[in-house]
Amino acid sequence: MTKTETHPHIRLYGPEGFAGMRKAGQLVAKALDEVTPLVKEGVSTQEIDDFFVAFCEKHNALPATLNYRGYRKASCISLNHVVCHGIPNDKPMREGDIVNVDFTVILDGWHGDSSRMYNVGEVSRAAERLVDVTYESLMRGIAAVKPGNTLGDIGHAIQSYAEAERCSVVRDFCGHGLGDVFHDHPNILHYGRRGEGAMLKPGMIFTIEPMINLGKPQVKFLADGWTAVTRDKSLSAQFEHSVGVTETGVEIFTTSPAGLHKPPYSA
Repeated sequence: MTKTETHPHIRLYGPEGFAGMRKAGQLVAKALDEVTPLVKEGVSTQEIDDFFVAFCEKHNALPATLNYRGYRKASCISLNHVVCHGIPNDKPMREGDIVNVDFTVILDGWHGDSSRMYNVGEVSRAAERLVDVTYESLMRGIAAVKPGNTLGDIGHAIQSYAEAERCSVVRDFCGHGLGDVFHDHPNILHYGRRGEGAMLKPGMIFTIEPMINLGKPQVKFLADGWTAVTRDKSLSAQFEHSVGVTETGVEIFTTSPAGLHKPPYSA
């Protein structure tokens, strides 16, 4: 697809859509803020998932992943070499773990989708560096979002930075269109070439959610059919924001109300 082409199924949202996404995005960001004290040694990922269920009940929202395509939890929680879609369980987290918490709410029909990394106590310097590189990769991808740029510009911004930092970009998963549906066009690849792919236009709404590995980019699925892990068992990290293309640039819907953008967190 060249720069002048736009996928016919990419939806463009107006002010009502952006208003709905702001509310949903801020609600999921609030949830990720409030769960921060729970991400510590001895707490299970199931306890975090239980928190999200209660959070949604309190705020008249729904957890989007619960019973989505057969998935049975309210969130995805991925530790260490788990790339994404880790299933919450009763195993307690341990000192030194790095944890991705991925949560999506449905509020008044709109989807707020975001994920953050969390450190369990003191983590290794390599893990700390990976988390920093992954966050910076996300923010560089977001900085490439403006009318007239392309999807390839987003991927290139992420890939060129991550690989220069001697990390790798997972190819098997991507960001996605979002709004009043959970997964929509377009796919947002986290690698690519400048000027390629669909042109960005005001009204597009999607996630950017790079998964960055310390080792090689290849992944494999566990027997549960959901959990993806690095083939070489290297550490993996991910951050995710929901964003919208504006007339002049980009709006991030899922910024942290408490300023808890990346670890270490003080909350």
